[in-house]
Amino acid sequence: MSIHRRAAMRTLVGLGAVLSLTALTGCGGGDGEGSSTSGKVGGEIKFQTWNLRANFKDYFEGLIADFEKQNPGTKVKWVDQPADGYPDKLSADASAGTLPDVVNLSPDLAYPLAKAGILLNLDKDNVASTFKGEYLEGAWKGYEMPGLDGSYGFPWYLNSGPLFYNKTMFKGAGLDPAKAPKTFDELFADAKQLAAKGKATLGQPPTIEDFGRYGVPLMDAAGSKFTLNDPKGVELLTKYQELFKSGGLHSQALTLTPETTGQKFLQQQLAMNPGSAHDLENFKKNAPGLYQNLGITDVPTNTGSQNMYLQGLSVNKQSKNAATAVAFAHFVTDQKNQEAFGHEVAVFPSTKGSLDKEYWTKADGTEEGRIRVATAAMLPKAVNYTPVLLSDEMKTILRNEIAKCFQGKSSPREALDGAVGQMNKLLEQK
Repeated sequence: MSIHRRAAMRTLVGLGAVLSLTALTGCGGGDGEGSSTSGKVGGEIKFQTWNLRANFKDYFEGLIADFEKQNPGTKVKWVDQPADGYPDKLSADASAGTLPDVVNLSPDLAYPLAKAGILLNLDKDNVASTFKGEYLEGAWKGYEMPGLDGSYGFPWYLNSGPLFYNKTMFKGAGLDPAKAPKTFDELFADAKQLAAKGKATLGQPPTIEDFGRYGVPLMDAAGSKFTLNDPKGVELLTKYQELFKSGGLHSQALTLTPETTGQKFLQQQLAMNPGSAHDLENFKKNAPGLYQNLGITDVPTNTGSQNMYLQGLSVNKQSKNAATAVAFAHFVTDQKNQEAFGHEVAVFPSTKGSLDKEYWTKADGTEEGRIRVATAAMLPKAVNYTPVLLSDEMKTILRNEIAKCFQGKSSPREALDGAVGQMNKLLEQK
């Protein structure tokens, strides 16, 4: 399987696809200056989140009350949108000029709004000079958009996730069960040894995040084209193709889903798979033998950085109370409030120093605690490898071309050339 973060993604409420730029063409007021961010904090703003009210109503109502108390004369109206149709709702509001003042956006949803001139450029408006240093570098960079200057969102909560491995299978293949692979070279070497014993290591083909962790340049600096067919990308796919042929990838790798891959790991048909605290509880109940011999490690990477999934808060450039919108977006994402939210749900703060605190460095004896500590250790140097321009259609194209390669219908070079060609044509249509 690709070493992607199905477990991490499951805990992020924002799972949206890339928002179409077509719907934003000519949206109202996109080129205007909006109100000054250096003005007095006061007046009413609208704050929009993404599928958070059901589980965190008390938290956000308390947060808003605290802000209003600290800033007399302000009023925050909170609206929460369901996960289904969120990109369409953003597109409609942007086109109508009714986008809320502060909006919960993942980087891929922020990009088309930023490109259309709808979001506040935090660097251009001198907001970054005041607040940028409070956030992890990788998190802040997550809202820097290809082809655009500056950053377009305050980083909020993060996630990643550890990799589980079966120590019994490692030992049976003559591998040290206490030494999991840290780099791709070590991963492929261990997988070759496991395959020689008739054991599959992974359950799915590589995804774009795997190419990123391998050190492949995913796009050019301007964000105008994909570059996965770089020699390093061909090198990685060649190694995966060899892994598939040798049995190092599960025989059903081209059809397994993240869920069925997890089931194969539980059945001890795979040596490695990403996971979460929920999986630990499942193993303990339904696969005690696996649970007792379960290793938890970092995902192999050649760059030294894990993949980061993140959510943030962006400010509408046309806000009539931009100073208040900026102040509130920063308030929600400051260290105190991010850490408080991280205690409410299994996500992680993006503020510097937060992940050094005891809650994220010392396990408490629970399954959640084991995963929390393992994941928190990855995030300070993590980066968002997923290009903001990558659509679901593009992901399907890449997977299909990789499948052709594994089936012997094309070489790794041909597969990546084909994928990049189709993906870049889709970019040209945006």
